[in-house]
Amino acid sequence: MIDSKKELGFFEAVESRRSVRIFDQEEDFDHSVVQRCLEAAILSPNSSNLQLYEFIRVPESSHFKDQIAQLCMRQKAAVTARELVVVVTRRDLWKSRAEANYNYIKTTVQNQSEKKQKQALSYYGNLIPKLYSRYPGWTLIKKLIAWWVGLRRPMVREVSETDVRISVHKSAALASMTFMLGMKASGYDTCPMEGYDSKRISKLLNLSKGSEICMIIGCGKGLPEGVYGERFRIASKKLIYDV
Repeated sequence: MIDSKKELGFFEAVESRRSVRIFDQEEDFDHSVVQRCLEAAILSPNSSNLQLYEFIRVPESSHFKDQIAQLCMRQKAAVTARELVVVVTRRDLWKSRAEANYNYIKTTVQNQSEKKQKQALSYYGNLIPKLYSRYPGWTLIKKLIAWWVGLRRPMVREVSETDVRISVHKSAALASMTFMLGMKASGYDTCPMEGYDSKRISKLLNLSKGSEICMIIGCGKGLPEGVYGERFRIASKKLIYDV
């Protein structure tokens, strides 16, 4: 385990984090830090607290490691990684995750008023099924309902199947960022990758039909040559506005 005294503060971790594409193959790598950072990642904010994602760890000792690296188009960040983390969205698990929240509120939460508890139970027992259910024509019906209600009061408009899919990926991405900052604070580097053959990797890992790969993250101790140039970002005055 990394000595906590050597861990970076939040802003130091944010400012020093880079996407590192070449990892040290000689230095010891503490795989327990990956577990620790993933456990921190699941504390990240996520849509409706459904946590519709999974993290698949692929350490260098796994027989899948080299195969996945090849399917990441042989990127150095994958080939030299000491461990890969495959971030998978699980939209298909919405029923069980909604039920888990429903049961938690019903049996565990004691500090809510009866009205608030009923609202929370209705959210997971009624609203979530309406948003996540899939059957022919349902997306059109949801969009018509959103349009009709929106004529009279503020209404969520992002109700299509594409909108739901995007929401699930956003939650997975939030958790992924927490993980990467945790790794940097613990003295390690990461590189999130999108260049991979998702179809072949899904088949290799026997992912469920409802799964999608959000990203694959290479982990290790970065080498100086793994940082490709100075960091460039658009000026903050072009990105941050007051109204």
